[in-house]
Amino acid sequence: MNSKFVGTGVALVTPFNSDLSIDHEALKNIVEFNIENGTDYLVISGTTGESVTISRQEKKDIIKTISDANNGRVPMVLGIGGNNTASIIEEIKTTDLSEMDAILSVAPYYSKPTQEGLYQHFKAISEACPIDVILYNVPGRTSKNMEPSTTVRLAKDFKNIIAVKEAGNNVAQYLQLIKDKPEDFLVISGDDDLALGVVLAGGAGVISVIGQAFPKPFSDMIRLGLQGKAKEAYNLHYKLMDVIGYIFEENNPAGIKAVFEALSLCSDKVRLPLVPASLQLKAKIERFVREFQ
Repeated sequence: MNSKFVGTGVALVTPFNSDLSIDHEALKNIVEFNIENGTDYLVISGTTGESVTISRQEKKDIIKTISDANNGRVPMVLGIGGNNTASIIEEIKTTDLSEMDAILSVAPYYSKPTQEGLYQHFKAISEACPIDVILYNVPGRTSKNMEPSTTVRLAKDFKNIIAVKEAGNNVAQYLQLIKDKPEDFLVISGDDDLALGVVLAGGAGVISVIGQAFPKPFSDMIRLGLQGKAKEAYNLHYKLMDVIGYIFEENNPAGIKAVFEALSLCSDKVRLPLVPASLQLKAKIERFVREFQ
């Protein structure tokens, strides 16, 4: 099993200044905050990083900032995905992946391919990618579910497809994947609210949104789950449960950025078409942060 992706990964935000340029100082601070408090690996330029509104040059700058701040301490995963297979392959071939441990590639959105189309898409990516590939199934955003049979087929056919980040909020699908997967293939939760249950059922961990704001209790929860200590782990889950709901109440990453603003780690700024969290949601988040122990 690829143990470097067992535990808690975090889908890092991209902090912005008031003019919506990237706040690299805040990004460094968030990376340091996570590594110091037990986060196992970092995921760069995913949905939570507002990847669809980040330019290619900005992406390079973000990678450099995170790489420099990390300084080789924990594994790193880079988001390279989309709905144009040829464009993804071109990005893989023209990106310096020497410091990355894997790419995270989302299932094609909007196009709604068949299961065979999904298989052929990821086959092409696997064959073009010189490092490991983590599949990312998030049907709420892509409008197409990658069925467990397709994920398992890919896992069996391609050595460098080592894991899936499953984010369908579908308990039955998680269990099917855990039951049918090859022994060394990782099922990683992409649903913060289900992550502990997935781990206790045999999952490898989580790529989390909320974990980056509360890295110690969240990563402790996952660690306890991996050790089979369900009661102790659920004690932490219940403490975090309300804020997990809050951050997804309006949109991601506006919710998690409101948490970071309450923690004085970065501003709540997001790029259009997203807008910052409402005053009502911010008030709930600020109260939670103030009272959390």
